[in-house]
Amino acid sequence: MSTPVPARDALQPGGTVSAPTGLLPRLAAEAFGSLFLAVAGLGVPLFSIPQSSPVPSALAAGLAVTAAMLAFGHISGGHFNPAITLGHLLAGRIRAGAAAAYAAAQLVGALVGALALFGILRTLPSIPDSRTAFDTVAAGFGEHSIIQAPLAAVVLLELLGAAIIVAVFLGAAGREGGARTVAPVAVGLSFAALLQVGQAVGNLPFNPARAVASAVFSSGWAVEQLWVFLVAPLAGAAIAGLVFRIGDVTGSPAPVVDVETAGEGTYADDDDDDADAAAVTEPVPAGAAREEKARGVSEVQEFFDGKKS
Repeated sequence: MSTPVPARDALQPGGTVSAPTGLLPRLAAEAFGSLFLAVAGLGVPLFSIPQSSPVPSALAAGLAVTAAMLAFGHISGGHFNPAITLGHLLAGRIRAGAAAAYAAAQLVGALVGALALFGILRTLPSIPDSRTAFDTVAAGFGEHSIIQAPLAAVVLLELLGAAIIVAVFLGAAGREGGARTVAPVAVGLSFAALLQVGQAVGNLPFNPARAVASAVFSSGWAVEQLWVFLVAPLAGAAIAGLVFRIGDVTGSPAPVVDVETAGEGTYADDDDDDADAAAVTEPVPAGAAREEKARGVSEVQEFFDGKKS
């Protein structure tokens, strides 16, 4: 039997594959969604005091994720995070070329959002140094961590948090027949809960694009420590993606149609399928069917009469 080509560019929230969408609209959706996440995730703590009240900023970031996924998930899949895109790549749910383009779009969107916030800070007379203000939302460890968290603690938390977020996304988005709101709500709540912990440790973003955006507009130390917030979440995403890839292989999932080739009938051997379908649908003579049914009834009767064991 033939199987559809098991390649796809993006799995939509709810586990359904939408109509084919060009790469440019998907990249625009990823860029704008990442911009929204940067503005909400960095803007709320920038103009508040996260040390004394971290819940609002964490909740705002989680709500922004949910809103962005609901708004643009049907276009691009709603990643908005290079870690999530890497998890999809290793899980076999997106092609390498599309994944690289997604990551670039996410980075550009986050940088534009951070640039807008930086420009707003420059207009405020009460904030003489905008880079110092951005230091309060930049990810850091050691002396730049709120609780002086060492490198090992930050690496482990970033790795674990990114793995959880990617796993939640892959699990919720892969639900058969699930509602379109399942993945956005699940990912948004998970992100908000993890940010609650991450902010208390050192503004951990669990998102390489957001980490880059905040570091670029902060003091030099943020760029020096940036590698941690790139490597650790991507490593966690890789673990989650590979686990789901292994699960897909061992679980023998139903074939998935490529979003770019859907409707084109891309099969390995259409002739075999036609032959099998013809064999299944070939009519059975009525007389043969009656003889087969009578023979079955006779055998059952003999068994209960003790004549056949």
